[in-house]
Amino acid sequence: MEEKKLLPLAIALLMFPQLGQTLYSPALADFVQRFHVAPQSASQALTTYFLAFAVGVLAWGWLCDRMGRRRALLGGLAVYAAGSVLALLVSSFDGLLWGQAIAALGAAAGSVVTQTVLRDRHAGAALARAFAIAAMVLALSPAVGLFAGAMLVDLFGYRGVLWCLLLLAVALLLWTARGLPETRSTTATSVSLWETAKLLSSKCHVWRSALLVAALNVAMFSYYALAPFMFQRLGMSELLYGLSGVLLAVGSSLGAWTNRRLILAGWKTNRVMTLGVVLTLGGGIGVQLTQHSAWFVLPMIVVVFAFGLAIPHALGEALTAYKDRLGSAGALFGLTYYLMIGAGMWLAGWTQSLGGSVMVCGYVAVLIGWLWRPQVKASAALATDSAQG
Repeated sequence: MEEKKLLPLAIALLMFPQLGQTLYSPALADFVQRFHVAPQSASQALTTYFLAFAVGVLAWGWLCDRMGRRRALLGGLAVYAAGSVLALLVSSFDGLLWGQAIAALGAAAGSVVTQTVLRDRHAGAALARAFAIAAMVLALSPAVGLFAGAMLVDLFGYRGVLWCLLLLAVALLLWTARGLPETRSTTATSVSLWETAKLLSSKCHVWRSALLVAALNVAMFSYYALAPFMFQRLGMSELLYGLSGVLLAVGSSLGAWTNRRLILAGWKTNRVMTLGVVLTLGGGIGVQLTQHSAWFVLPMIVVVFAFGLAIPHALGEALTAYKDRLGSAGALFGLTYYLMIGAGMWLAGWTQSLGGSVMVCGYVAVLIGWLWRPQVKASAALATDSAQG
C-alpha cells in the first residue's frame, strides 16, 4: 500500500476513538431526560468508556503482536459496531452503558494498533512527520465531535449519535478491509506479556509518565463530562456547547504547534513540561473562579493548550527503551493510564465540579512536572507523538 494512502486511513482510525468520546458528550444531558437519571450517573458514561477502553488497549495491543495488525483492527471495529447495535436496541440506562463498554473495547484497537502500524512502516524523521500530521488533525476532534454531537442530539436525541458512530465504524471497517495490508514483520518475536509487565512495573519513570498522562487527560475530559450540565444550568443551548469545541480545538492545536516550535528552538523536554503543567494549574484555578458564568470556557482553552504542549513528551519518553516489545509495552502502559483516567473521571462525575477537578489535576501535574527526570533526550519524533491517550 502506498504511504500516501496509508496515512489518511491511519489518521481516520486514530481519530475514531476521540470522536467516540466527544460525540457522546453532548448526549449526556439527553441521558438525564430520557432515562431519568441524575447528572452524576449520566457523567459515568464517559467513565465506563475509559475503563473499557483501558481493557481494550491491553487486549488489542497483545493480539496485534500475535494475530497481526490487520486482523486486530478489523476485529476491533467489528466489536465496536456490535456494541453500538446493542446500545441502540436496549431501553435501559444500564443496557446503554453495557453497549458503550463493548464499543469502547473495540475502539481501543483504533488507537494502540494504528500507532503500531505507523511504527511498523516508519522510523526516524518519517515517523516524526507522520505523527506530526496526525497530531494536527487529531486536534480538530473536539471541534468536530462536540459540534456534530450537539447537532445530532438536537435533531435526533442520543440515538442520533449512536447511529452516526455505527455508520462510521462500518465505513472504517470496509476501508480497512480494502486498503490496509499486514504490516507486522515476519521476523517479529513474541515477548511475554507477564515479563514485560514485571519490567515496566519496576520503572519509576513509567509510573510517573502514566500518572502525568492521566492527570492531563482528566483535566481535559472533565470538560466533556461536566460542561453539558454547566451550559444547561446557565441557560445556554446544546449548540453553543458544541461551538465551544471549536475554541478548544484551536487551543489544543496552538499547544501542539507551540510545542513543535519550542523543540525546534532548542527547549529541553523538562522545560516544556514545566510550562505545560504550570499552565494546566493556572487554567484550573481560572475555571474554578469563573465556573458560575460562561467565562469558564476561556481558562479551559488554557488547559487544552497546556495539554497539546505537554502530552507528547509524557507519551513519547515512557517507552523509548522497549523497542523490542512496543506492542506489549504500549498495551500495558495504555492500560495503566486509562485505568487512572477512568478513576479520575469517576471522581469528576461524582463531584460535578469542573473547576475542582481541573485544579486537582493541575496540582498533580505540577508535582510530577517538578519531579520529572527524562530518561533519555527527547527527539523531534517523540515530541510530535500523537496526543491520543
